[in-house]
Amino acid sequence: MKIVVAPDSFKGSLSSKNAADAIETGIHEVFKDAEVVKVPIADGGEGTVAAVVAMTHGKIVKTVVQGPLGEKVTASWGRCKNDEGEFAVIEMAEASGLLLEKESERNVLKASTYGTGQLIKAALDVGIRKIIIGIGGSATNDGGAGLAEALGVKFYDKNNRILPRGGAALADLEYIETSDLDPRLQYTDFYIASDVKNPLCGKNGASYVYGPQKGATESDVKLLDYALEHYSKIAARDVGRDVKDIPGAGAAGGLGAGLMLFSNGHMCNGIELILKLGNFESYLKDAELVFTGEGFSDAQTKNGKAPVGVASIAKKHKIPVVCLSGGISSDSKELLSHGIDAISGTPCAPVSLENCIKNAKQMLEDAAARCCLLIKVGASLQAK
Repeated sequence: MKIVVAPDSFKGSLSSKNAADAIETGIHEVFKDAEVVKVPIADGGEGTVAAVVAMTHGKIVKTVVQGPLGEKVTASWGRCKNDEGEFAVIEMAEASGLLLEKESERNVLKASTYGTGQLIKAALDVGIRKIIIGIGGSATNDGGAGLAEALGVKFYDKNNRILPRGGAALADLEYIETSDLDPRLQYTDFYIASDVKNPLCGKNGASYVYGPQKGATESDVKLLDYALEHYSKIAARDVGRDVKDIPGAGAAGGLGAGLMLFSNGHMCNGIELILKLGNFESYLKDAELVFTGEGFSDAQTKNGKAPVGVASIAKKHKIPVVCLSGGISSDSKELLSHGIDAISGTPCAPVSLENCIKNAKQMLEDAAARCCLLIKVGASLQAK
């Protein structure tokens, strides 16, 4: 029996690789001779670089950049190849992510995507002209202005002074100067891996929906939303592109908008892009079963999350899919209409979130073994 194991990360507890290892262990408790093919995956968020590098046998590159508030950070990105040539894969969270800052030190008003721009420059410097950028987990709300600054764009106030970094400063933006924008961007294709569809501004925009998760108060949210609205108007005039209402412009505090403004940025469904890059379909040849999973599954998983992306490809080959997740909600049964055949949570008794995180690996191993025992029972019934 060949079983493909393709989970996303279980945020806060297991990387996608560690999750795949745990599921493999559980499978082998029951099906000792099974051929298990592990394909750790990601949808543009945490673990994207590691997943794509593993699938393409690429290499990790480390670059020292500026973190969200200007501190030094050593960020990892991937240098990879597939049938279409060389490309880089970047996780903006590595340079501009929320988890890079202690909770007490976070400042969404001043946080900048400058370091993410430095990662792009590092990829350009080695000759790469195709860049995949996952934009989950941001600490920022600067509309990608910091990224653009790292690549040569200048943002001025009415006194012809360079603006300080951060989303709040954009409220004082008077004009944008792009004459020093890195010319290599014109010849580089950017693919933005995200499942976020929010516009840049308004009640459904970056500031209102995601700002509070990054520590923004009610007054901060109003200021940041005004700043991004103002920024978008100036950018439409000076850059010649109006992107604020494009779905995904509000992703990562407006980084989606910034990439579309200052590069050849294409918004893409994250999981579909990652699975295509890694030629996931090739791993399914002769497979009889697929295990996938994520930290928490609910009805929202059907909106471009990793398990449904895996299931959509498996269904083309009529392969059943089991989703093992750290937690499942009552509405997760909706996923049964989206290619997933069975869903199970990893805890088998009432347990605290802290305990789940601490014992995630063992719980996932046990859950995989339980599922395999049920599959074994089903097979014996079918044989009768």
